[in-house]
Amino acid sequence: MVTPSAITGCFNTVILALTPLERWSAARDGSGNAVTDRWFIVVGIIAILLLTALLFVVSFTRNRRERKAGDQLYSEYADKRGLTVRERQILLEIAGKAGLKRNESVFTLAVAFDRGAAKMIKESFADPHAREGAGQLKAELSFLREKLGLRKPTSSSAGPLATSMDLSSRTIAVGKKVRITRRKPPGSDHIESIVVQNTDDGLSIKLETPVRITFGESWCVRYDVGSSVQEFDTAIVSYDGDVLVLNHSENVRFVNRRRFLRVSVQRPALIANFPFAQTLADSDTGDRDVPAANAHSAQASVLLLGLPEFVPAVVTELAGPGLRIESSLEVTTGQRVLVVFDLDHDYDSIPTNSDSRQLAHKIVEDIGIVRHVRSIKDGFSMAVELTGLSDSNISELTRVANAASLTVDDKYRNIPTSGDAVESVPESVIA
Repeated sequence: MVTPSAITGCFNTVILALTPLERWSAARDGSGNAVTDRWFIVVGIIAILLLTALLFVVSFTRNRRERKAGDQLYSEYADKRGLTVRERQILLEIAGKAGLKRNESVFTLAVAFDRGAAKMIKESFADPHAREGAGQLKAELSFLREKLGLRKPTSSSAGPLATSMDLSSRTIAVGKKVRITRRKPPGSDHIESIVVQNTDDGLSIKLETPVRITFGESWCVRYDVGSSVQEFDTAIVSYDGDVLVLNHSENVRFVNRRRFLRVSVQRPALIANFPFAQTLADSDTGDRDVPAANAHSAQASVLLLGLPEFVPAVVTELAGPGLRIESSLEVTTGQRVLVVFDLDHDYDSIPTNSDSRQLAHKIVEDIGIVRHVRSIKDGFSMAVELTGLSDSNISELTRVANAASLTVDDKYRNIPTSGDAVESVPESVIA
């Protein structure tokens, strides 16, 4: 009887006796019927083609369904806003210029609307044949933006408290000084100008010196807002040799902080903690007496309990909206404080006799943020940035600092030196 082990041994003996070339030839000759293999390959190719076609049909059907739903949503939004046929066509072109995948998004994305509208206006002014209708197109775009509710209200100035969502060229006040420069070539000189008109049609600026203008080229406008410098890109609408009209932009960028001359002063001041909210225990309020005439007035009680407690202080440095203050009040970085100080007079310039009553004092009162603080001998020295200032307020502080710097120079002008260079004064208290 032949056992399985004997069969296996015989098979191994025959196989191992073959050379590698003989094994490969035997495997190739016995790989199967050529006709069967060919049909297998054909069936596989057909299956792949069918699957690819099926995937294409499914994708096409889904995209068509989504596009139909988007068109329906676009029509609903347009009907809700009361858009005309012309306005719908313009809005579709804006969405295409902005590169939106879903056209209905243009109803809510102000940045996309402005990007697409800017491209349309730029192309209109670049084409000599379409330049005559560019003004009409710009008016239609401005009206359409307002109709969609994307227009932002115009304010006289944008203070430091404005957020990035409030930044717009529409908020630049008439009389504001701006600097414009060409985007190409890079490194072009800044051209000083002043805003003479700010309307829906554009931002009109008067140039100090005439320049050569090419319609359609990109310009950059930079200007000061509070304690910061901001800029935006724009294109030219019209130019008559003196007044330049620029497109509005809602994409205003923060560039950096303004630099201010830092001057040593000794202004008398008061400072108090000014948190958003505070909790007072009964022991903190029991010693506070409400005036008899208002003993039953709830308003008087609340006001009396919440009054800030001021501490004497000295403003030792002025730098625009930045102050260096020395006081015994203990503060931390980022804390809000109330600051009151004499803007024009130092301690040593205030008469000690009765004539001081007739001396005019301009008092500054504002909320500040503590930027950094360090301990000194009799308390703390803190850098405070005033946050509620307008451009005119900052200009006033800068004027006072410049005047104080002249006084400081006069004090030390006749002091002999060793011949070494005088150390330069840092430009800002806010480090």
